[in-house]
Amino acid sequence: MDKKNVKNKTLSNLKRFWNFLWNEDSIWSWMVNILIAFVLIKFLIYPGIGFALGTQLPVVAVISESMQHNGRFDAWWNSSAVCDYGNTTVRCKQSDWYESKGITKEQFSEYNMRNGFNKGDIIILKGVTFENLQVGDVLVFHSKLSYPVIHRVVSKNDLIETKGDHNQRQIVEMTLNEKYITKDQIIGKAWVKIPYLGYVKIWFTELIQCMTFNGCKFG
Repeated sequence: MDKKNVKNKTLSNLKRFWNFLWNEDSIWSWMVNILIAFVLIKFLIYPGIGFALGTQLPVVAVISESMQHNGRFDAWWNSSAVCDYGNTTVRCKQSDWYESKGITKEQFSEYNMRNGFNKGDIIILKGVTFENLQVGDVLVFHSKLSYPVIHRVVSKNDLIETKGDHNQRQIVEMTLNEKYITKDQIIGKAWVKIPYLGYVKIWFTELIQCMTFNGCKFG
């Protein structure tokens, strides 16, 4: 077969494939389109966004309520918390807890995402170094949990401390110790919030778990 015939056959096959992708209304065409979209997003678009924003994980879906504010800022600021004073633990307000860390209401009101965010939101991240990280930033970091944690920085010295806005106190456990976060655990800091779009990922993950582990729950 000469070069001209090879070229014509190649063009014919490309046209047939193009028509299959965009014009054919079949289950196989839909499946191939989904596969191509997945490959492009995972191996081209997502890494490209990560490179541009300076982080290996540029987009996260919020899967817990640990940063949620119930009501307006003032209502959250005066909501219940647990304060540790040496060996004494007492019920207090969120305002007392943050003020014990040297964070005033006026300072907090200037923080990015001062009103927190909800389960199901999408958070776009930017890369950040330990040196540039500031108290009040919403940090995404690795822990011994199977997923990254997204909480607010409340103290920074040689180590970083965080706390979820919604939580009444810091978590100090084997899988997550918010009082001893190192620079090696940093993934990035929250930049932009997109409300509720993350539920697509959450529902998909729950569906996979349901199908895999027979853990479906119906209300």
